[in-house]
Amino acid sequence: MASIRKALVLAAVSATAITAAGSAGASSFSLRSGQSAEGLGLSFAGAASGGIGLGAMAWNPATIVLFPGRNSQLNATYILPRAAYEVTDPVTLGTARALGLQAGSGEIGGNGAFVPASYTNFQVGDLHIGWTTGAPYGLSSKPENQNFLGQVYNRSATVRTLNFAPTIGWRVNDWLALGAAMQVQYLDITLKRASSLAVGAPPVILEGDDLAFGFRVGAVLTPWQGATIGVGYRSVVEHDLEGSLARPGLPTLPINARLHLPDSITVGYSQVLNDRWTVHLGGEWTNWSVFDNIPVNVTGTPITATTLNFEYDDSVYVSAGAEYAWNDRLTLRGGVAYEWSAVSDRVRNVIISDNDRLWLSAGIGYQATPQLRIDASYSHLFVKEAPIDLSPTSGNPSYVAPVTYRAVAEPSIDIVSVSLTYRWDRPQAAPAVPAGVYKP
Repeated sequence: MASIRKALVLAAVSATAITAAGSAGASSFSLRSGQSAEGLGLSFAGAASGGIGLGAMAWNPATIVLFPGRNSQLNATYILPRAAYEVTDPVTLGTARALGLQAGSGEIGGNGAFVPASYTNFQVGDLHIGWTTGAPYGLSSKPENQNFLGQVYNRSATVRTLNFAPTIGWRVNDWLALGAAMQVQYLDITLKRASSLAVGAPPVILEGDDLAFGFRVGAVLTPWQGATIGVGYRSVVEHDLEGSLARPGLPTLPINARLHLPDSITVGYSQVLNDRWTVHLGGEWTNWSVFDNIPVNVTGTPITATTLNFEYDDSVYVSAGAEYAWNDRLTLRGGVAYEWSAVSDRVRNVIISDNDRLWLSAGIGYQATPQLRIDASYSHLFVKEAPIDLSPTSGNPSYVAPVTYRAVAEPSIDIVSVSLTYRWDRPQAAPAVPAGVYKP
C-alpha cells in the first residue's frame, strides 16, 4: 500500500514530468480518449455531469465538488490507430511508377502512443480546490513508405501537448455548484516532408513550440434525487509558435505562426435508476473551424515562408452509457458514441486519416479497499472510409502543384485505459453527495 500511495503522490504533484505524444483518439488530433479510464468505459457519456469520476474535471471544473474529501487519480491510456492510404487511381499509380516511387503510404499510425493524465482535489468546507494534468491534443503520423508519391505532403508529423489546470469549485447551495480552472498549455510541433519527388529526397523540417493560457468554467445542477446535470466550457488556447524552417541547401529560417486550438461546450446528464443501475448521456461541440489556414512567417519580416492549410469544420460528439453495480465492489460499464469529424473529404491530407466514427466501449471498476479504486476500459472506434483527393480540381487547400495524389484509407482505433483512484481521508469523514455520482 505504501508503494501505491507514493506512486499516486508523484502523479498528483509532478505535473511537469508528464509528457505525451499520441495518434488522435477523437476528431482531428484531439485526445479525448486519453483523459479518463472510467470515461472511456462509458464512451465519455456523463463527462460534464461527473459520471466518469474525477476525470470529469477536464470537461467541467464544477464537478470537483462531487468528490468530497481528498482524492487523487492516475490514468494511463494506450491508443493504437490503424490506417494506410491505398491507391487505385490510375493517374496516381502511373505517376508513382514513372518516378520510381511507391504509390501507397503504408501504415501511418506507427506503434501507437501512451497518454497519461492525473487529477487531484481537496475539500475545504463548501470550497474544493485541485488540478488536472493531461494531453488534450496529440498526433504521431509517419508513413511506413517514406519514398511514396505523397512524400511532398508528409513524411512525419508529431504534435505533443501538456496541459496543467489549477481548478476551484464552490457548492453554492444544495442544487447548484460552480467551477473554474486556468489552463497552462505547452505545445510542440514537428512537421517533415520531402523537398522533392526524387527517391531519398532530403526533408523540409518545420519545428515550433509555445506556452499559452486559457480557461475552463462550468456548472453542476442536482435538480432531483439521483440526477446530475452539468455543462462545461473550455476556451480557445491561442499559441504563438516560435521555431525554425530547415530546407536542404538553404539557410534555416527562424519562423513564427499563430494557431488557435478550439474552444468547446460539453453537456452531461447522469441519473440513478435504482441501487444497481445508473445511466449517462453526453454531448460535445468543438469549434474546430478556428483551425483554419495558418501563415508561417519569417520572424522579424513580413515574409510568409509557407502556409499550413486545414480549413476544418466544427465537430459534434454524442454519447450514451450505463453502469451496473454487480455488488458493493464491482461495477460494470458500457457505452456507445458517434462523432462527426472536423475533417471533411475536401480537406483531408496524408498527415491524418480522420473521419466520422462510431465508438463502442466497455469497462470495469473494482473497489479494492474503502480508499482505493481500480478501473480498466477498452474502446474500439469504427472510422468511416477516408478518401483523399489532392488534385487541381478537388478544392483541397493542401494541394501542391503539380502532384496529384488520390487514395483511400480504412482507419480503425483501439484504446485501452487503466486508472488508480485513491482517497486520502476516510470516506465517512465527509458529507454525502448525490447518489450514483461519487463512488466511495
